Amino acid sequence: MKQITLGSGALTVSQLGLGCMGMSGYYTGSGTDDAASIATVHRAIDLGVTFFDTAEVYGPYTNETLLGKALTRRRDSVVIATKFGTILHRGDGGRGLDGSAENVRISVEASLTRLKTDYIDLYYQHRMDPGTPIEETMGALAELVAEGKIRHIGLSEAAPITIRRAHAVHPITALQTEYSLWSREPEAELLPLVRELEIGFVPYSPLGRGFLTGSIRSLDAFDETDFRRTSPRFAGDNLRANIGIVEQVDAVAAEVDAKPGQVALAWLLAQGDDIAPIPGTKRITYLEENVAAAELVLSPAQLEALNAVEAPVGDRYADMGPIGR
Repeated sequence: MKQITLGSGALTVSQLGLGCMGMSGYYTGSGTDDAASIATVHRAIDLGVTFFDTAEVYGPYTNETLLGKALTRRRDSVVIATKFGTILHRGDGGRGLDGSAENVRISVEASLTRLKTDYIDLYYQHRMDPGTPIEETMGALAELVAEGKIRHIGLSEAAPITIRRAHAVHPITALQTEYSLWSREPEAELLPLVRELEIGFVPYSPLGRGFLTGSIRSLDAFDETDFRRTSPRFAGDNLRANIGIVEQVDAVAAEVDAKPGQVALAWLLAQGDDIAPIPGTKRITYLEENVAAAELVLSPAQLEALNAVEAPVGDRYADMGPIGR
């Protein structure tokens, strides 16, 4: 697996990472087979994947614990990214945005324990807290870098002005934001900005929450807790309209004898060497398919055909409130 560098902080990661969220929550079947999830993490390492993404809110907490268990005796050969800021540790432990210095401290200590490590390679603020100046949050994170508890700082779903303000306090190594043929919003402002500031870019949900694999035609197979049941893009007429996107991806896949999801990942990787997508799966079969996409080269004509795919119908989230602040 090709290794790339994220940001001026020179964090080296595999070109494709592994998003671990779905192993523990949000999707149908999550949290039902930890042994299979751990086997998938181990297989990823065997295939050259070194970049593993989690967050304290996944579960909550159980995904970090799972990843910590999976990486026992393999810690020094991988890069662990986790996130804080969407759990109110100073309150009742419920969901909410808190970027205060105190909450940063509480969060990192607990994550270090769950991950069974004494440092976190990349520590993201998961969502921006409008009640706390980003300078305060960054100041606390910079202290953790100085102490060796975290090595690099990241932001997730941050707006351009917030990124600039944060970067002025301490270098940001990576921005994590949804980006795929299903979500191309970052191309307008975020990608030019992070390249100007020499910040790496980590696309999450690079397969459109599974939609770009071509396997989803209805919600019938999803259980009632599946996040996608509340997503506007998967709802009723929107879903039926959006199937046309997959059909266009599938047409290219037929030309190159690949899966639609592999084509979607190959298109994303073709957008630059400063991009490290983190497709998520808890199954070895799908992991191997995703990793194989790194070797798939699309022609200029095929890339242009994919560039012409229309935007999906419907918002990314039912409540866009905390996103992008």
